[in-house]
Amino acid sequence: MPTPTPSPDELLVLTGSYTPDTGGSGAGLAAVRFAPGTGSLTDEPRVSPVPVSGASFLAAHPSLDVVYSTNEADTGAVSAVARGTDDALSPLGAPVGCGGANPCHLTVHPDGHWLLTANYGSDTMPGSVAVHRLDADGRIGELTDVAVHEGAGPVRGRQEGSHAHQVVVAPDGRFVLATDLGADAVFTYRLDTRTGYLRQTAVNRARPGSGPRHLAFAPDGTCAWSADELSSTLTCHRYDPEAGTLTAVSRVPATTVRDVSNQPGGIVASPCGRFVWVTNRGADTVAAFRVSGTGLQPIGEVPSGGIWPRGLALVAGHLLVANQHSGTLAALRVLPTGALSRPAPAARVPSVVCTLAL
Repeated sequence: MPTPTPSPDELLVLTGSYTPDTGGSGAGLAAVRFAPGTGSLTDEPRVSPVPVSGASFLAAHPSLDVVYSTNEADTGAVSAVARGTDDALSPLGAPVGCGGANPCHLTVHPDGHWLLTANYGSDTMPGSVAVHRLDADGRIGELTDVAVHEGAGPVRGRQEGSHAHQVVVAPDGRFVLATDLGADAVFTYRLDTRTGYLRQTAVNRARPGSGPRHLAFAPDGTCAWSADELSSTLTCHRYDPEAGTLTAVSRVPATTVRDVSNQPGGIVASPCGRFVWVTNRGADTVAAFRVSGTGLQPIGEVPSGGIWPRGLALVAGHLLVANQHSGTLAALRVLPTGALSRPAPAARVPSVVCTLAL
């Protein structure tokens, strides 16, 4: 039987998963088809998976058909994968060491010349941020810098040392910010785009024991919201674009579900700046919030379509949610109010933790 031709209205969505060598059962980098009209997610048999080890986060190059993935392991590395004209995926060079342990997030600088990676670290290695030069074809080049984080927090078993969890470029491109769950801080850097060196300019202290995991910026760059893994909260920070600093101004619970140990995961802000959404691991929900001045107001909370929702992405009027422990990828439609519909039937993607629409 011939392979069905995808509808032109469907989108190619990449998924990243933990592989058997990194404690999971996934394929690494794999593709599914997403139909926004129905919210359905289906297998994409035309695109063969790429066995990227420990593919826990994905990022796209701003101008090339290249995707980058973390290789989350104690001997950390990052990989580049090229997308062909027929959507076929192929490794673009061998994995490259990232100067730290357990890389868990990465992003490409808007100029397309630098790859920034957050290394979570380990019991013996601190968290850090690595910088790689990117070649003209998107290949990962030399490691130009590794900025090591210092700090700890009061939560035993999680905060004995620093654990970088995300690295992002501020909306205006002037500063690089890295959340650190272990140090209860967000580190601010300037990236020298000639040398690839990072210069630390500020350490933004978070509430002790909160464990900031991920940030989402407002589109106008005036504020940023953090998903605080250890305190199960969302914090609104006022952002100073001149200094690259964050000032906490308000805080709300990440979930209304009671009597459950909960850890917020991914966080996304709407392009209009009116709404914020967060995944809740433990409650197994996605919660919606309305932006109100310097605070957030809960709108509602719906099941995530699986167990242990981790990464999420805003795609064509939907939130795509990667449910790690159930191995399901679900689509939740965003309503005009910012609330979410209950998920359509989910696609089976073993050990899925992140997703990226192309």
